Amino acid sequence: MGQKNLTVLSEFILLGVTRRPEQQGPLFGVFLLIYMVTVVGNLGMIILTKVDSHLHTPMYFFIRHLAFIDLGNSTVICPKMLANLVEEQNTISYYACATQMAFYLLFIISELFILSAMAYDRYVAICNPLLYSVIMTQRLCNVLVGVPYLFSTFQSLMFTIKIFTLTFCGSNIISHFYCDDVPLIPMLCSNERELGLLIIIFATANLISSLILLLVSYTLILIAIFRMHSAQGKEKAFSTCGSHLTVVVVFYGTLLYMYAQPNSVHSFESDKMVSVFYTLVIPMLNPLIYSLRNKEVKNAFYRVFKIP
Repeated sequence: MGQKNLTVLSEFILLGVTRRPEQQGPLFGVFLLIYMVTVVGNLGMIILTKVDSHLHTPMYFFIRHLAFIDLGNSTVICPKMLANLVEEQNTISYYACATQMAFYLLFIISELFILSAMAYDRYVAICNPLLYSVIMTQRLCNVLVGVPYLFSTFQSLMFTIKIFTLTFCGSNIISHFYCDDVPLIPMLCSNERELGLLIIIFATANLISSLILLLVSYTLILIAIFRMHSAQGKEKAFSTCGSHLTVVVVFYGTLLYMYAQPNSVHSFESDKMVSVFYTLVIPMLNPLIYSLRNKEVKNAFYRVFKIP
């Protein structure tokens, strides 16, 4: 295709997760199962934390928003990806690509800062238990959730508008299974270096700032736990933040693995596998981690569904 045709692109071709036809059927089954578990788990968590009055606490307020983000992230990517595994031509329209990228960025950036807000909540619960209800008011919780949503919406719109108002040259093939900003940058006719640098700056700032907030919170939590005299108190404190810490380690471990790789090792194939993990597998794991490791969630489930 020539450059003239692509100045008014109507669609892109997504290379997908695999180029091998024999793998597409089994992968369709695996990803459909993952998506179904994700929808049931996260929707269940949203409904449970809304319906059961025992879960009307700041901690479950944040868990509800995390479940909403995970459900959103997975839904933005998985249905289109499943359709592409069974269709001959893996195409996505120009505007659908822009929409998918905008929502993906919104959800993935929100998740970073919601996890940081949850770490602050756990810090207050363990280090200032007597003042917990005074500090963690509904207003503060709304601010701790609202600011990440606003900040991620700003970044999402900024990058989507910047990329999709420029002209695309050469090929219209995206070496990925969804529309992401990084694989789209080399396809631009102009400003690709400046835009690529801007994306790196914001991505690094998002990752480092949210990670610092997490590390500070958990350092203070660990200091408080080591100062406790009773073994029961220590055990209760660890169980209070155990689920969140598991989620954080899995999510940040995956992201840091991708960002810390040297360019010589970097390939779109390895990036794709890591992307599958944090866009599809982690949203499925999060509600399982919070429900399986948590007595309050199990008890709420039994109460809501009247299980003796």
